[in-house]
Amino acid sequence: MSLSPKLHIEKIDSGSLFRAPTYRLEQSQLIHRAPEEVFAFFSDAFNLEKMTPGFLNFKILTDPPIPFEEGQLIDYQIRLYGFPMRWRTRLESILINEKFVDSQIRGPYAQWHHTHHFEAQENGTLMRDIVLYRVRFGILGRIAHPLFVRKSLDSIFTHRYKVIQEVFEEN
Repeated sequence: MSLSPKLHIEKIDSGSLFRAPTYRLEQSQLIHRAPEEVFAFFSDAFNLEKMTPGFLNFKILTDPPIPFEEGQLIDYQIRLYGFPMRWRTRLESILINEKFVDSQIRGPYAQWHHTHHFEAQENGTLMRDIVLYRVRFGILGRIAHPLFVRKSLDSIFTHRYKVIQEVFEEN
């Protein structure tokens, strides 16, 4: 189902009574810059603060500088529906100027595995995000997904899309 420009979320497994389904979120965006420039922007963890909507009250807790290297842990704090939450991710793999993967170690999801692709195109870089995620709380997570989670992700990734357009139009 397409929720916003180039955002697609689909269920890829059914889960069970005690485990919510796994979903696949994908968003693509053409950026009229070289992959090296786009990748450099995304390799700076503090740019995530710029791309995250204000309603999440997103804050990076890890002290700078944050090395962009495999195994690096990054701690964040967000406020989701009024509740403060800590989120920790690990940079799982990095292929400079082509892709990197981060996974949630601790946070609001039962699973969050985010692959960022950067593909050279004739007129710039096709950036593609692929996120595999599962919500917590089994059957309650199944109920919460269409009511809250999916809508929140749509809002977050729509905001991110717009900010990325603005950032790369300015330079």
